[in-house]
Amino acid sequence: MTPAFIGIDWGTTHRRAVLLGPRGEPIADHADTEGALTCAGRFRPALESLLARWPAASHDVPVVMSGMVGSATGWQAVPYLASETPLGDLARHVERVTDAPSGRHWYIVPGYCVRDDAAGEVDVMRGEETQLLGAMRLLEAGAAGSAHAADGHYVLPGTHGKWVRLHAGRVVELRTYMTGELFASLGRHGTLASVMQGAHRRVSPDDPAFDRGVRAMCTDQPPTLSHALFGARARVVTRALAPESAAAYVSGLLIGAEWADAQRRPSRDEPVWLIGEPALAALHAACAERFGRRVRALPADDVQVAAWRELAQRGVVR
Repeated sequence: MTPAFIGIDWGTTHRRAVLLGPRGEPIADHADTEGALTCAGRFRPALESLLARWPAASHDVPVVMSGMVGSATGWQAVPYLASETPLGDLARHVERVTDAPSGRHWYIVPGYCVRDDAAGEVDVMRGEETQLLGAMRLLEAGAAGSAHAADGHYVLPGTHGKWVRLHAGRVVELRTYMTGELFASLGRHGTLASVMQGAHRRVSPDDPAFDRGVRAMCTDQPPTLSHALFGARARVVTRALAPESAAAYVSGLLIGAEWADAQRRPSRDEPVWLIGEPALAALHAACAERFGRRVRALPADDVQVAAWRELAQRGVVR
């Protein structure tokens, strides 16, 4: 197969590249830990090293990158798009890499900035917009092209989990939660670190301690999160909670807090799709069940390939 397009999800700590053929079919992929933090000051050689893995791809094959590579601390700062810009217009707004070698077609996808002036809130995302574009196209294709088939909430769990609401192809709501970062920090530093035994181990959605944490937040008036978190320590030192269960309990509190917040939104009855690493998606699915919400998981790899296929077909080279 002749390589025709390269898409790269270039995040803070990880990088994932996909090589597509002329009909948008994936030919090969590569993942590594050459994230934006690691590659600071050497993005061009880092990209050239990656492209050297695929010598069959000619120099004029378009390379489109999304994620933190386009942030102020990345390779080249690309301004955020306003929420009024439809996801379907992303291809029109990619920016050429200014220091790309002559004859190379290297581009960066912009992120989104969503403002709620009435509430005085602002939120941003980079990288997730391509996944949302791919999810939207997959759902529309499965519903015979219905323009509203993709309306609803999308949960993209991770270090900074995103909750995004789409309507008619536009981002109408965005809320970011520092759940993954908080869990990692609490397990390494501070008051809870000494009691969160096993914080490095993967939490299971079937763990009773995880469910106990979720249930603590699944009330009409959930506790303030900082108070609930200290309660994890109190439970361990009073032997109401085994130290080896503390990490799962804290995880339940943190993820449960996201869902408790979602339950307070006017759009709480809309469908929810999960896009993410299977283990994290499983925790959110368990949370959703406890809160009485139905969710559907969309495979992250399929979503990302659908996004790159869309951008390839739209013809970003200009």
